[in-house]
Parts: sequence; C-alpha cells; structure tokens
Amino acid sequence: MFTFETADRKEVRRFRIAQFNGRTATAKSGGSVVTGHVRSVLESKSSIPQSWIITIEVPRAAPIVHLFQEDLR
Repeated sequence: MFTFETADRKEVRRFRIAQFNGRTATAKSGGSVVTGHVRSVLESKSSIPQSWIITIEVPRAAPIVHLFQEDLR
C-alpha cells in the first residue's frame, strides 16, 4: 500500500475516476512513482487548504523466470 496526501483537485478527480472504473493509476509523490489500483480517496477535514489522502494498492512483483538455451531444447 502506498499512501500520500495531495491538495490538487484535478489529481483527486483523476484518482476517483480510476477507482470507480477499476483502472490502475500512476502517482508521483516526492520522487516516487507508483502504479496500482486506487483503494481509497479520503478528504482530510482538519487541513486548510483542503487536502485528500489517497491510498494505492501496489501489486506484488511477479517472480522472474530465467530461461536458458538448455531449457528450450
């Protein structure tokens, strides 16, 4: 899970649409780039200016399979 806070309304709208449609979304925050399914978009009521907390579920990496020439024979 990757959680971050944003105050960008356009970005929040994009994440809500991705969550509704079941699509993956890519987030860039503090030099990190994460792609996954949006789990939640929560408004932080205690902050001024308005901000949202977004949680993205990051899929686990698939195991790497090494194929060698001997395996193909």
